[in-house]
Amino acid sequence: MLSALAPSYSLLMTGRVVAALSHGAFFGVGSVVAASLVSPAKQASAIALMFTGLTVANVLGVPAGTALGQAFGWRSTFWVVSALGVAGAAGILALVPRQAPDPGAGLRGELAVFRRPQVWLALVMTALGFAGVFASFTYIAPMMTEVAGFSSGAVTWLLVLFGAGLFAGNLLGGRAADRKLMPSLYVILTALALVLVAFVFTAHAKVPAAITIALFGAAGFATVPPLQARVMAKAEGAPALASAANIAAFNLGNAGGAWLGGQAIDAGLGYTAPSWIGAVLAAAGLAVALVSGLLDRRAPASFAAGERVPAP
Repeated sequence: MLSALAPSYSLLMTGRVVAALSHGAFFGVGSVVAASLVSPAKQASAIALMFTGLTVANVLGVPAGTALGQAFGWRSTFWVVSALGVAGAAGILALVPRQAPDPGAGLRGELAVFRRPQVWLALVMTALGFAGVFASFTYIAPMMTEVAGFSSGAVTWLLVLFGAGLFAGNLLGGRAADRKLMPSLYVILTALALVLVAFVFTAHAKVPAAITIALFGAAGFATVPPLQARVMAKAEGAPALASAANIAAFNLGNAGGAWLGGQAIDAGLGYTAPSWIGAVLAAAGLAVALVSGLLDRRAPASFAAGERVPAP
């Protein structure tokens, strides 16, 4: 609402920052709540189901918001988003069961989990993995128009294709993580790196580029449920703040990956260079995951095998 009513650009951006703070808190706490409502064997799938809202919002919300802004002015988009936020809050109040807080939690307990090396390794995995995604995805429009030869109007449909991949990959990643969390991460991060390498070459032709975009979306968002479940499991006893920190790590990866991809383009390496950058970042995330898994085998913790998330 602040953005919708803003009389100046500075106040508009202030509203965006406030919304960003809410975003991190919501997905952090929401992941913990979703995982606590199901059995240990289905916790990653529950996280994936919650994040499905994010994938659907990307597929439908972005074009719908653009259409609203074009038809009724940009303020209309913010008003509709505000109304959706109120509806979402009402739904949570009406439908999400109340849960007693963990007596052992609290700010001190939440901060204490950051003394654990495995929590930091999980955060680094997230930052590197998503930096790999956004190093390439940020520049997908010029890549498709300047390299693949698509018209600018076709980019919208290519993004819908990417969004369909997000939706499928998110659900598949959750199911895989419920079976075997760390092996799933190894496979998914490897697949992401390989898809990004392939994208460097397939971006030069329309049909292969379109297919790769869908695979890219699937591999990129298949990482989300296992990465979120991993950090929550390693923050046993007080997972809420660590879960929110992992959302920050996702966003740090988004910004860092986009910056590195832009640096590659500015250096004259071409519009496919960000995909090389993304592949290297995803491979670095895989290396961190392998180190984390090795530490699990050397010193198995109470959650290393099952990786379940305690109730908040």
